[in-house]
Amino acid sequence: MEKQFIGGYLDWEFSIKTNPFPHEEGVLVNSGHGALQLILQHIGTITKVWIPYFTCNVVLDTLKRLRVKHEFYHINYDLEVAELPQLKNNEYFIYTNYFGIMDRYVDFLVKIYGTQLIIDNAQAFFAYPHRKCHQIYSPRKFVGVPDGGIALSPMGLDISYLQHSKSYDTCQHLLMRSEGFVLEGYDYFKKNDENLGFGALAQMSTITQKILHSLDYETIISTRRYNYKYLNSHLQASNGLKELLCRRDIEESVCPMIYPFYTDDIYLRARLIKQHIFVAQYWPNVLEWCTPNEIEYSLCQHIIPLPIDQRYDEEDMNRIVNTIFSKK
Repeated sequence: MEKQFIGGYLDWEFSIKTNPFPHEEGVLVNSGHGALQLILQHIGTITKVWIPYFTCNVVLDTLKRLRVKHEFYHINYDLEVAELPQLKNNEYFIYTNYFGIMDRYVDFLVKIYGTQLIIDNAQAFFAYPHRKCHQIYSPRKFVGVPDGGIALSPMGLDISYLQHSKSYDTCQHLLMRSEGFVLEGYDYFKKNDENLGFGALAQMSTITQKILHSLDYETIISTRRYNYKYLNSHLQASNGLKELLCRRDIEESVCPMIYPFYTDDIYLRARLIKQHIFVAQYWPNVLEWCTPNEIEYSLCQHIIPLPIDQRYDEEDMNRIVNTIFSKK
């Protein structure tokens, strides 16, 4: 065993009393798609995996890398499966817990597909695990860490043969943002994201594990839920997904990632970004996979994911609301 060093320069310190983090019992790897890869490799024989059109291209890239056959399926405006397939032996079904608000629908799918279901919880870090199916989580979508993915499965998942991810040279965007250099750090963020996408499967870095054990998750959850409710109280009447949000009440999920605002205002995304309210697009690849008359194309074009995370308070939510209604 390597000797512990005594003395010398100080390192990055975290909470002395470590906190348990969600899915402590999960298998810790370096990315969300790495968690998917790990599960697929352990399943063994797979004849086909069903994936939604409305998903990130890294899901398809992972299947192609493993030479696993796939078939796309459609969802509806309620973000539910348009037509549930009847799975054959050795077929598996991936469903995305969209925006972290589809926990109750996931419960429904678990009852149908059991061990043939793979839940993509990349947007639902706090969603409760199901013992009968496979799940992947991505902490990077919810907290500031340089890498990380979590796999849960009814199978035993062995990662003892994997090296630990090294994150000492991939934290620059986190450090720059913490000191106010948000725009300057964005290119480093993108570079780190790309490197994780092309990098080999590895165990989660030590830095990420230390950060995850240092966070106050109760406050993170309560802040996100409050901000979500606040935006919904002001925007629901103008939201093209208002019927969905009425049916999928926030109380049905543990913690959302963003507030999905469906709008026909084609200039809103640019207007928000101009005001330094940065919003992503989920997912540009969908515009290549689908035609303009398909639901997923419309969801990609019209849903603006509004930030609700733990860095922000009611004043910030008001700023978002005012920008949406200002038309300037």
